[in-house]
Amino acid sequence: MKLKKLMIGAAAVAGMLSFTTQVLAKDLEKITFGTNWFAQAEHGGFYQAKATGIYEKYGLDVDIKMGGPQVNGMQLLVAGRVDMLMGYPMASINAVSQGMPVITVAGVFQKDPQSIIAHPGVESLQEIADKKLPTYIATSAHTSFYPWLKAKYGFTDDMVRPYTFSVAPFLADDGIVQQGYVTSEPYAIKQGGVEPQVFLMADFGYPPYAETIETTQKMLKEKPEVVKKFVQATMEGWVSYFADPAPANKLIKKANPEMTDEQLAFSLETLKKYGLVTGGDAAEQGIGVMTDARWNKLYTLMKEEGLLKKDIDIKDVYSLDYLPEEPVLP
Repeated sequence: MKLKKLMIGAAAVAGMLSFTTQVLAKDLEKITFGTNWFAQAEHGGFYQAKATGIYEKYGLDVDIKMGGPQVNGMQLLVAGRVDMLMGYPMASINAVSQGMPVITVAGVFQKDPQSIIAHPGVESLQEIADKKLPTYIATSAHTSFYPWLKAKYGFTDDMVRPYTFSVAPFLADDGIVQQGYVTSEPYAIKQGGVEPQVFLMADFGYPPYAETIETTQKMLKEKPEVVKKFVQATMEGWVSYFADPAPANKLIKKANPEMTDEQLAFSLETLKKYGLVTGGDAAEQGIGVMTDARWNKLYTLMKEEGLLKKDIDIKDVYSLDYLPEEPVLP
């Protein structure tokens, strides 16, 4: 009889716990976040916040949707298909200038990871320009970093070759240079037997943030606290990821089966080495921090290089009101 009562009691407790879990899950605010590419270590803080329950701690049920070459994240954001988006400041400025109701609320990467990669022996970006080395860049570079290279170092249009997101031409010809994320392409090049010379343009004055968190004016108006919680939880996710990346990496590999442990490890170490997330202003003001000065510098660059067709108030592009009240320090 006692055993029967204990079993009934245990079943009742289990039922209550199950009911409570269902209620809690139901009470979570559902959020869809779109990334800018396939799952990778560069997205680690977001996946870590999901994997370790940090988002849930803040009352959020976050669905992370991968981007890719055929995904237009800005269209998805404006159409309401995603609630928040991993953005890029230049695209955000142009979107606002075209009347799109989007706004940036945090800057995860203090440095744009875009770099120029050369063969051993090339000592500077200036040397590349002076020697007019063939430079493989994507079409999008003409509306982002290449005008900056032209203005600062004297790169010219006749140096340009079309980049097809393959390191094969680079490995086959030691007289060329190419673009590439500092966290990615150098790894592939090293696997091909070449120790590349990498120039992270952010370390030479290229001003954009990267991996910003964008949302819509509608979202800010209707759910400002949700946006604030998402930013807070994400920054805590990055601190957690740097401490122990295993939970996020498991989700990343599940979402992107082609991702390897070796690539994840290389990318994580590179994130740390260059301080992409934790360097610059983030070292003292917290991960995700943005400043008026940085946005103004980028806006000035875009105007001077003809990358903006219409003048705007740069403060319409971003808001500092949704950053953590207490800095989330590395």
